[in-house]
Amino acid sequence: LEINVKESPTQKDIEREEMKIAKQISSWYKKEEIVKAKNFEKNKSEEKVEKQLSKKNLSDGERILNSSKNIKVGPKQEYYKTGIKGFDDLMSDGIPASTSVLVEGGPGSGKTIFCLHVAIEFCKQNKRVLYMSFEEPEERLLSHMESFGFEAEKYIKSGNLVIKRFNALDIARSVEALLSEAKKELLIEVQPILIPKDIKPDLVLVDSLTSIASAFSGEESRFRIYMEQLFRYLEEHKMSSLLIREVPNPGHVGLGANSRAGDEATSFLSDGIIVFYNVIFNSGERKRALEILKLRGQSFKRKI
Repeated sequence: LEINVKESPTQKDIEREEMKIAKQISSWYKKEEIVKAKNFEKNKSEEKVEKQLSKKNLSDGERILNSSKNIKVGPKQEYYKTGIKGFDDLMSDGIPASTSVLVEGGPGSGKTIFCLHVAIEFCKQNKRVLYMSFEEPEERLLSHMESFGFEAEKYIKSGNLVIKRFNALDIARSVEALLSEAKKELLIEVQPILIPKDIKPDLVLVDSLTSIASAFSGEESRFRIYMEQLFRYLEEHKMSSLLIREVPNPGHVGLGANSRAGDEATSFLSDGIIVFYNVIFNSGERKRALEILKLRGQSFKRKI
């Protein structure tokens, strides 16, 4: 309450101020009564609906259905298929769109081929794909795709497929510079991937996280900062992504001898993990195998 009292108030001054206070308090009570009245009408309306539902002898399930009609729900989750026979059968709907999935395994286990196959499937649906290579040059990747019968040149010309080679050291330097400017504060915004401004991909393929991690040369805390920012960036821009990670032995059972804390954090941050194996049979024959280890928001068969 705001009270204006003179240094030597008269009786009339005091009465005038008291009247102001009384009016202000009265207005508060009126507002409170209006709120109570609105709540009363709302409750009365809800009771009326409940009585009508009771008269109709509706079941509890039907009542819940009727009461939930006014509840707003978010957009329906979309999924995508890889087009790889056998693998898609492991999932009930597919890989949830706008999620980040790790594709991990040893050398020669089929990780890159898997990602290239998914890239072509997206292109066939007239979607845009950005393949970010930190290891192989564009020409070699194109050669791989052509050898498997993928029409890579066709989709590059149409603008559906973009293959670019990046330098992992550029990312490490940018994180280093931003950390220095922020005086080593960890809560900073980092531009995590160098996506050209004229490209708005539906799918981003990163080959590989191992190359990026090596560029941080032992600075695991900085690599972890980068990965947190990368996953956040992909999520905010609603991009689906497959991120390749080289591991001698897939370290999904605790921290293995060759695992690092940064790798463990990446596993937890990702929405899914697809593991590739090189399997040697008793006959000496070697074959590839894969399994879905983790996939948030999707049921899948737990088998190799």
